Amino acid sequence: MMNAIPNIAPALPEIILLALVSVVLVVDLFLDEAQRDLTYFLSQATVLLTVLALVSMPHSAPVYTFSNMFVDDTLGRTLKVLVLLTVSIIFAYTRAYSAQREMYKGEYFSLMLFATLGMMVLISANHFLTLYLGLELLALGQYALVALQRDSARSTEAAMKYFVLGALASGLLLYGMSMMYGATGALGLQQVATALSTGTVDHQVATIGLVFIVAGLAFKLGVVPFHMWIPDVYEGAPTSMTLFIGTAPKIAGVAFFIRLLGEGLAPLASDWQQMLIVLAVLSLALGNITAIAQTNIKRMLAYSTISHMGFVLLGILAASQQGYAAASFYIATYSLMGLGAFGMILLLSRAGFEAETIDDFKGLSKRSPWFAFVMLMVMISMAGIPPSVGFFAKLSVLRAALSAGYIWLVVFAVLLSLVGAFYYLRIVKVMYMDEPEDTHPIEGEFDMRVLLSLNGIAILALGVFPQPLLALLNHAVVQSLR
Repeated sequence: MMNAIPNIAPALPEIILLALVSVVLVVDLFLDEAQRDLTYFLSQATVLLTVLALVSMPHSAPVYTFSNMFVDDTLGRTLKVLVLLTVSIIFAYTRAYSAQREMYKGEYFSLMLFATLGMMVLISANHFLTLYLGLELLALGQYALVALQRDSARSTEAAMKYFVLGALASGLLLYGMSMMYGATGALGLQQVATALSTGTVDHQVATIGLVFIVAGLAFKLGVVPFHMWIPDVYEGAPTSMTLFIGTAPKIAGVAFFIRLLGEGLAPLASDWQQMLIVLAVLSLALGNITAIAQTNIKRMLAYSTISHMGFVLLGILAASQQGYAAASFYIATYSLMGLGAFGMILLLSRAGFEAETIDDFKGLSKRSPWFAFVMLMVMISMAGIPPSVGFFAKLSVLRAALSAGYIWLVVFAVLLSLVGAFYYLRIVKVMYMDEPEDTHPIEGEFDMRVLLSLNGIAILALGVFPQPLLALLNHAVVQSLR
């Protein structure tokens, strides 16, 4: 009888998060608007206690539980900690912004925490059903968060587009998984890999399933041609939600890609590598070229995200431990840069004013030399200019692609990076060479100013000393993907 009870220890951080978010949800019912800071502090405590639970777990070989549907390994723990720290910073950055726009409510915190739970389940999923469960828990939270500002027609429209296209992508993913089940007779990633490696499955059915799975995954990362939702959602959602959508879920999405393609569908690598090459080329080209024409900085960053996801795919399509480590390093550093970029937009925004256009950054060096420097660090890092961490992130994925023999793809990516440098450096030019149009003093909570400053310093520090983070993620990949 005791053997029938699953080992819940590997999933203890998820259980703690679920229990604490339920407490936050109930406590918030008894608070009025003036006491909403208590919900904020409880939410921060929930995230940090979950981090503590993760780092205090004993390090060991991958542990499988719940009938092999859930795995606890070094890669999963590392990426979960990165996700949770990102969410904690997002709470701090969006606190004043949300309060000014009447979004500082219990629903905001609980939806964000449930979406975080979805990301954690997604990162540790070892079965098609668990993958889908985590993905939908994350997606449903995101749809609601985008529409949280109910009086805004723009936010509602963005949420509807996101929901409709997200439902379509989920359908593609489910159909692909059902085709894969039809070909292999299995849903667990190891069982699928074993069935595919025997060569006895119907290769044509498996390949069709793979096409639909990659299409569904590509939508979640926002790569071309499944990128249609990214610019509209980034621009239409409140900046606090754009900050969330553009950072933490990307880490979970890359983990999803690595777990599914690198483990479950590894025997079909020659097939999915060709698909990823097409997706990477299109994303690098369309993302960088289209971003040049944008005047709305959130929309510009949306197309920038598409090009960055193209770089992530360069690491994954190498289909090697070096490539997976490089992709993980890239997405970790991209999230740090995304926090800095959208954090600056939040800092310059105030009640009744959204700093959403590039012109809103004019003369920032005269208004605040320090925060102009922080934005400078973010922009040169996104452009991949040394000594920022963005340079080493790009270098690591290009090196992985080069090791896999994709010389022409590396050359193409470098050329498109030069195109991308134009629109990033345009922000720098506007900040340092133009006269300010807005002379309003820059407001912002003390904790946000401190964290945003540390964010800029971290981008520079990781650029000078990238090895510790890269070595950590490389160790996690080696320990987890054998």
